[in-house]
Amino acid sequence: MPDLRQLRAFVTLAETLHFGRAAARLHLSQPPLSRQIMALEAALGVRLVERHSRQVSLTPAGQRFLADAREVLARFERACRDARRAGAGEIGELALGFMMHAAQTIVPSLARRFMDAFPAASLRLREVMPNALVDELSDGRLDLGIMFPPPPVRGLVFRQVYREHLCIVLSNAHPLALDSAQPPARDPVVRRADLAGQPLILAPAETAPALRGAIETYCREGGFAPTIRVETQLQMTIVSLAAEGLGIGIVPASMRRLNPAGVCFRALEDAPAVDHVLAWRQDNDNPVLRRFLGMIETGTAA
Repeated sequence: MPDLRQLRAFVTLAETLHFGRAAARLHLSQPPLSRQIMALEAALGVRLVERHSRQVSLTPAGQRFLADAREVLARFERACRDARRAGAGEIGELALGFMMHAAQTIVPSLARRFMDAFPAASLRLREVMPNALVDELSDGRLDLGIMFPPPPVRGLVFRQVYREHLCIVLSNAHPLALDSAQPPARDPVVRRADLAGQPLILAPAETAPALRGAIETYCREGGFAPTIRVETQLQMTIVSLAAEGLGIGIVPASMRRLNPAGVCFRALEDAPAVDHVLAWRQDNDNPVLRRFLGMIETGTAA
């Protein structure tokens, strides 16, 4: 079976058509070069060159083989180069999962950082329920996740990247809604006490424990327990239910950016905040992940 050393020898000889010059380019003496060409011809069972003293010419088979040999060598060099780049984290893939409303906050900037830093790599983005992100990171389906801080998880690393205040969303017909026909009041903030006894639409604790915990703490510190009318997982569903007048939703302020019809968003007095964290598995050896995290830590990916 021909080997790469023989292919390189043949291509060099075909380019110089001279054993001496080809041997010099390959840093060989002429006898080893001649033996390599003869071994290649023996392995293929066909003559590739016609020998005329020190000059050579290609046979028709040699001319055909030259084009294919060049392609094989080019592919091999590309494979070696790509392997080195993959090992350095310059190419490859990063699988990033995120909770839905993070698309309005940190995801676009992180995607831009990734694409600027790794133009030859691919980014796979996937919207995932907050409680499912931990499982998908732990079992390797995702390299990186953006979520509310979960309870400690063995093997996962968390890093805060964003803090967001919560606000309320309610039907335009609700008494606490702003009147779109009137100029806004000087202080449109809803008082915490105004939420006492109001039917609330919240994400369940098992879906987003940090978010639910922040809301419940906010209410308790105001001297009342939240009156929960509906629980649903998706923040956009909370907005839709609020539009139907089923209650008041307490959601991340970034939901305003979706500009949904039929609802009013209002700021809260002493509004609680929730963190967004980046999460990854400590033993994940994806070079793209490691290099990207390093660039974020040093600020060079900004």
